[in-house]
Amino acid sequence: MATNKSVDNTSNNPTAITNLFSVYKETFPQIQMASVTTKEIKDIIKSLPSKTSSGYDEIPLKILKISMPLITSPLTYLGNICLSKVRFPARLKYSQIIPIFKKSNKTELTNYRPISLLTSFSKIFKNLFTQG
Repeated sequence: MATNKSVDNTSNNPTAITNLFSVYKETFPQIQMASVTTKEIKDIIKSLPSKTSSGYDEIPLKILKISMPLITSPLTYLGNICLSKVRFPARLKYSQIIPIFKKSNKTELTNYRPISLLTSFSKIFKNLFTQG
């Protein structure tokens, strides 16, 4: 005959965080992010292809390259803020999705493939965050 007893596991089993603190008694080292320089921003902009396509901001990479001497300092400042807070700007995560026709019948949805058009600035910040 089975008995219906409630089991109180809270007193016998430590929480996961308590267990981690008991195993790892030393503090973890802080990750230090190096500051971004204007040269790094210039190098990122130069490495991007000179395309005329643009995202929702309607600023093509070609225009960004032309205006590079004027925008590197503000982008360096913003990049350093983003790296110090370890946050990618939320607005730069948005993209414009457009369908591209593949083949055959244009009336069938399966004959299209979606592409995402990112803003030019999001490409710069993505490269900034993914640099090794």
